Amino acid sequence: MARASLAGRRVEALLGEAGVRIGGDRDWDMQVHDARLHARLLVHGSLGLGESYMDGWWDARALDGLLERLMRARLDERVHGIGELRRALLARLTNPQTRGRSGEVGRRHYDLGNDLYAAMLGRRLVYSCGYWRQAGDLDAAQEAKLDLVCRKLGLRPGMRVLDIGCGWGEALEYAARRYGVSGVGATISREQAGYARRLCADLPVEIRLQDYRELDERFDAVFSIGMFEHVGVRNYRDYFRVARRCLADDGLFLLHSIGRDVSARRTDPWIARYIFPNSMLPSAAQLTHACEGAFVIEDWHNFGADYDRTLQAWRDNVEAAWERLDPRYDERFRRMWRFYLAGSMAAFRTRRAQLWQVVLSPRGVPGGYVAPR
Repeated sequence: MARASLAGRRVEALLGEAGVRIGGDRDWDMQVHDARLHARLLVHGSLGLGESYMDGWWDARALDGLLERLMRARLDERVHGIGELRRALLARLTNPQTRGRSGEVGRRHYDLGNDLYAAMLGRRLVYSCGYWRQAGDLDAAQEAKLDLVCRKLGLRPGMRVLDIGCGWGEALEYAARRYGVSGVGATISREQAGYARRLCADLPVEIRLQDYRELDERFDAVFSIGMFEHVGVRNYRDYFRVARRCLADDGLFLLHSIGRDVSARRTDPWIARYIFPNSMLPSAAQLTHACEGAFVIEDWHNFGADYDRTLQAWRDNVEAAWERLDPRYDERFRRMWRFYLAGSMAAFRTRRAQLWQVVLSPRGVPGGYVAPR
């Protein structure tokens, strides 16, 4: 009993530093349903926080508000789980994003079911940050983002483009219909590939179930939206080499990726276990080091604050759809998904995570590049 009491006092003190109270009446306060929670949090850190929420050991009316406060206080950096040292060592000694392992995220996340993503993502299955500069709703924000990509690349009728990590094919479909291009999209998700082929069936677009490292042909322009987060620091250099060999000497490459402010070699343990296995967010330093000598950076656009609004729209959509979805998305899955979306909102709201669109050219644009916004 003494140990539990000590753990409880320690957890209450840490939460207090973040402005969160156990049993408080504010939306972001934590309501504890299982007395074992305190010890679990101290022993397992952020992994224990997410797993205990999935198990129903605690709740908060505003889950994103609670996680935002924990992140602002950087409690995730101060309370480490017992497996943290092992994970750090493995991250330094192994390459979790080899060709043999790269398909795991496709099987475990992107192949969950197109019904889930169709319910969450809106009219277009675009699983990346919308561009809300002049948009009033999610669908408009996603269309604005796709158009921004096309304008930044200067797409014109007759051009042939490559989409590295094409998802459900929405970006290629948009570019082909609105800008008259043809192209190739590569994904490691069978569910995405099947959907994308149906979406683009009447267009000069080829969808391949293929690892990006196998790509080796020339295109007038290349883009990659929301895929670089799965590449891994040990493969960044090879990734840019692939993009360079596939791009015409006078072409442009647009990289759209979530980023982080501090370089790391591993991701949050809860995210790695339940959402995006083998994923990792790049830092600006890691990204620029990897593309050095292969590309000239023409433009670097950060609209990470827009991701919070995008995630809120996804949450509203999926919460309204749960009862219509397949029973395989059970209560534990729903709580897992809520924790994932809320934690992502908190990361962007606190500006711990960014959203970058980087435009690169092989040799520099003659006279300079003018970036659309």
